[in-house]
Amino acid sequence: MLRTHNCGELRLQHEGMKVVLAGWVHALRDLGGIRFLLLRDRYGLTQIVPGDDPSVKEAFDQLGSEYVIRVEGTVRKRPKEAVRRDLPTGEIEVVAHRVEVLSEAEPPPIYVDRDEETSEELRLRYRYLDLRKLRMTRNIVMRHRIVQAVREYLNARDFIEIETPILIKSTPEGARDFVVPSRLKKGKFYALPQSPQLLKQILMVAGFDRYYQIARCFRDEDLRADRQPEFSQIDIEMSFVEREDVMNIAEGLVAHVIKKVFGVEISQPFKRLSYEEVMDRYGTDKPLTYFGMEIEDLTEVFSDSRLNFVREALKKGAVVRGFAAPIGESSLSRKKLAEYEEVAKAYGLGGLIWIRKNRNLKSSVDKHDRPVAEVAAESLSLKEGGFALISVGERKRVSTVLGELRLKVAQELGLLENEVYDFLWVVDFPMFEWSEEEGRLVARHHPFTMPRLENVEKNDPLEIKALAYDLVMNGVEIAGGSIRIHRSDLQRWVFEKIGLSREEAESRFGFLLQAFKYGVPPHGGIAFGLDRFVMLLLKERSIREVMAFPKTASGTDLMMGAPSDVSEELLQELGIRVSQG
Repeated sequence: MLRTHNCGELRLQHEGMKVVLAGWVHALRDLGGIRFLLLRDRYGLTQIVPGDDPSVKEAFDQLGSEYVIRVEGTVRKRPKEAVRRDLPTGEIEVVAHRVEVLSEAEPPPIYVDRDEETSEELRLRYRYLDLRKLRMTRNIVMRHRIVQAVREYLNARDFIEIETPILIKSTPEGARDFVVPSRLKKGKFYALPQSPQLLKQILMVAGFDRYYQIARCFRDEDLRADRQPEFSQIDIEMSFVEREDVMNIAEGLVAHVIKKVFGVEISQPFKRLSYEEVMDRYGTDKPLTYFGMEIEDLTEVFSDSRLNFVREALKKGAVVRGFAAPIGESSLSRKKLAEYEEVAKAYGLGGLIWIRKNRNLKSSVDKHDRPVAEVAAESLSLKEGGFALISVGERKRVSTVLGELRLKVAQELGLLENEVYDFLWVVDFPMFEWSEEEGRLVARHHPFTMPRLENVEKNDPLEIKALAYDLVMNGVEIAGGSIRIHRSDLQRWVFEKIGLSREEAESRFGFLLQAFKYGVPPHGGIAFGLDRFVMLLLKERSIREVMAFPKTASGTDLMMGAPSDVSEELLQELGIRVSQG
């Protein structure tokens, strides 16, 4: 038997027991001639001390960091002064009677026994070593537990897990597809799924009214901290439901996972705000809400202002908006104000009006219109020791700038350090938006989202609202979904609005339209970004910290060396010629 116990399970009740452990040499210590080591596996650490046998002491002298060893020994209670309360096994140690080296190891190129700063390139190149770190091991194990809790919750509510294909038809609408050449059909290509969207809708047509899948998805897009070319999502679809039904299932899933894995109860229902409300109050559709500092409209306050630049802007339809920080007046230095001004100017705005309150009120417009600053401070409920930032310009631009400044100020004032679960539903998104890049209307979420039927007759398609919903956690979108279109005529209408001819729609989505001829239940669903969700729950800053084998920011796998060249013979077999440049 290579081991009787793992390195995280021995306790005082095992004192006197003969055990066999196996694992990696995590650390070697020599305290004035007293040698011992910490043995590690994914379950934890156990302290090993040599017994009286000279061969064991000699074996200790031959060990190196990350050697894989097998230890036979006896569990004993540690001396009181040697107890480590930070380790679950910290009250015991194993006295080794025999040590066997199973595998030697070269000195590792990155630290495994500590979580010191190491370049991401090295971490990803030697990912198998990086994953040995206790933090990374914990992250991967916790991800597993979260997924198990997801499955437990959905299984208990009559959902069934169904796998959908990885090789599918390219239906470009949104991000770029990864394509896979077909050897048997030269010149033809499969696509890797950006999501199982169409397939799960077809499962609803097939009568599987409650589906889920931990789905692997692929998108050929620029990367960032919370984005990878391949990722996982918790994919859910339901038939005979309305918006609230899907949202309630999603809320329950989140609450179950957090209670099951972390032992924390969260209150339900979550807050619900419309897209217009969050943009007005927070300047973003992914807001952090728990620290307040909401953006308020001050247009009426400034309507009779003596400030020429404000009067001229208001004549052109501009708005005046601002927010108040409850503390931090003393930190509003010229340097800091210059930073805030640069944010505003980057969006094409002229600058900012500031007000601060410390016994006396002071503002950047005191010389020209002191009264308007006083009224604005009162309107914003500016408190003693706080300050306010105000901007003038086109409504959306002003709200976006103030949204960025609101977060920047909150971070600088230490208001984001609270460990909270800040959940919010954003609903009533626009159905369409204008794409400058493509010069046409595009679907805000995707073209299979049901519009609000009472909005369909609106002359301006940009005013049509969608039965779509996003779930935001701590300022990050973790899930998005919608009620789907289940009528062929309405689906064709949406395709026309986004510029798809009948022929193009048939070419791309003919299989869906064909299925829609045979009785489609009203249905809707949602998909959680599993990697983002786990990242936030574990309080990590990047999804790369909760994925076993992530890519770099350029989409490269440094450990395997992918993407890579393939042989000329394979290219010829596939009927592909590579063109450089």
